[in-house]
Amino acid sequence: MSELRITDTNSSNDSKGRAFGLEGNDFVYVLIGLVAALGLYLLLNGLLHVSLGIAVVLALPILLVPAAWVLLLRHNKPAGYAEDWFDQRVNGEGWSFAVRTQPVPAKKESRA
Repeated sequence: MSELRITDTNSSNDSKGRAFGLEGNDFVYVLIGLVAALGLYLLLNGLLHVSLGIAVVLALPILLVPAAWVLLLRHNKPAGYAEDWFDQRVNGEGWSFAVRTQPVPAKKESRA
């Protein structure tokens, strides 16, 4: 053994794995959106004879919403980022407690 070869690896508890360039199981949401959009498109165009453009316009949001959610709120973001982002939009306080439920602090009297 003339030289020991060292290779950087991730242990199983450090990495969730990658598929199609997405961490963990994020690709599943995009894949389900793709299958659902394709199914709706085929249903509208093939069985209900809706025009091509209308069928694409109706099926496209079913693909774009999960893809946007994964790419904007989950891809290369820390765990819990999407939940915190929505919480900040709904409550407006982000990480803090809801201000409206906190007691009002007593005012200090100023002495001059």
